[in-house]
Amino acid sequence: MGRQKFVDRERELEFFERAYSSGRAEFLVIYGRRRIGKTELLLHFARDKPHVYFLATEKPYRENLRELQRLLAEFLGDELFGKVAFDDVDELFMAFADRIGDERVILIIDEFPLLVEHYRPVLSLLQKAWDLKLSKTGVMLILCGSSVSAMEGEVLAYKSPLYGRRTGQWRLTEIPFFYLGEFLPGYTVEDLVKTWGIVGGIPAYLLQFDPRKGFDENVVEKVLSKGAFLYEEAEFLLREELREPANYFAILQAIASGRNRFGEIVNATGLDKSLVSKYLAVLQRLGIVEREVPVTATLKAMSKRGLYSIKDNYFAFWFRYVLPNKSYLEAGLGERVWKHSAEDFNAYMGSVFERLVRTPEVFFRLTGFRFTKIGRWWRKGEEIDIVALNEREKTALFVEVKWKELREREVRGILKDLERKAKLVGLDEWEKSYGLVAKGIKGKEGLREEGWLVWELRDFERLISSKLQL
Repeated sequence: MGRQKFVDRERELEFFERAYSSGRAEFLVIYGRRRIGKTELLLHFARDKPHVYFLATEKPYRENLRELQRLLAEFLGDELFGKVAFDDVDELFMAFADRIGDERVILIIDEFPLLVEHYRPVLSLLQKAWDLKLSKTGVMLILCGSSVSAMEGEVLAYKSPLYGRRTGQWRLTEIPFFYLGEFLPGYTVEDLVKTWGIVGGIPAYLLQFDPRKGFDENVVEKVLSKGAFLYEEAEFLLREELREPANYFAILQAIASGRNRFGEIVNATGLDKSLVSKYLAVLQRLGIVEREVPVTATLKAMSKRGLYSIKDNYFAFWFRYVLPNKSYLEAGLGERVWKHSAEDFNAYMGSVFERLVRTPEVFFRLTGFRFTKIGRWWRKGEEIDIVALNEREKTALFVEVKWKELREREVRGILKDLERKAKLVGLDEWEKSYGLVAKGIKGKEGLREEGWLVWELRDFERLISSKLQL
């Protein structure tokens, strides 16, 4: 489709602008998973400012160095600079520093981990150039990378030669839900929620969906069709980011099939406990998997009662609907697979909708409740979808979430049962409130007049149109 879209990112742009106007040399580290929009953000920020953008590639280090030198010479408007024989990147950067002096110049090194992978000394050489020259100029150096593990382990970690040099860092995350409508104008709020359940807030994935086509048609064409960008993206990402993708695949398959406890994952995969523990830690760090504990759990209980789930919506959907149906999808039966998945997808959306409502910015905008802690609660077969706690004021809001159209009588039953379950949580001296979020609620206004806290998708429409700020 070739659509280009720059949506939201106000906070990130404010962060960059503050650094740009600081009047000192800046060394920023920007990272985040692939397709999250890092390059577009950086180029958007730098577009009207003096800048050099360099994208590292899989080419040998020396070829990357020559390309970087060519770009710096082009920026300086100096052909001779491009012909000087620099032995290494430190000499190149120090010579560039001498040329720019106090001039404010943004220097973006994108996919920096590729340089490190091909030539590890680049870390120490960059440290040398920064300490001796760059830190005394008007440069705004930005290192950017898609490999979260490499950026955290090689650039930000204590053992890194660059440790202590950075003046700021930002891990780029997904576009908030309330901005999805800008990618898909004309979509109903229900279709936006379902789209979020499949691709989350990843800009590159949202751009795959054609706003001129219906939700189901987009799912079949863009995710469930061989050759489509989102058909094999999960496999590509795991191979790119991880050294032993087969083991990670096995763990994600186990979680997607409902094995949520550590012991269940170990039994399902047949892998050693220590390996599973290590792999789960990596998947958590990458933001693909999350480990939840009851929101009121003590530190001692937290180590025993954790449940694992796939946090990344695209991976959750892919492992539930693409991978198990690969043989059918390879045969071009995507439409049939999707038709047969309708009932299961509705169940899947139940957990997706719950997770969306539990997202801090969504929950606060919807309810107006100021909390210090938010999460699920469960014990001995009893469960509450959302418990939001304000530990300073000793107030709590208990909320159930249903991906259903509910009648007034059903709502009353759910809320009465929620009051019962809330007593099991404890918090006896706290002020408690009770609420329900559903796809639709008949008799909502009457329930609200009685003091019940109830919200439906129409309330999301109001929030999407107003885009209230936190």
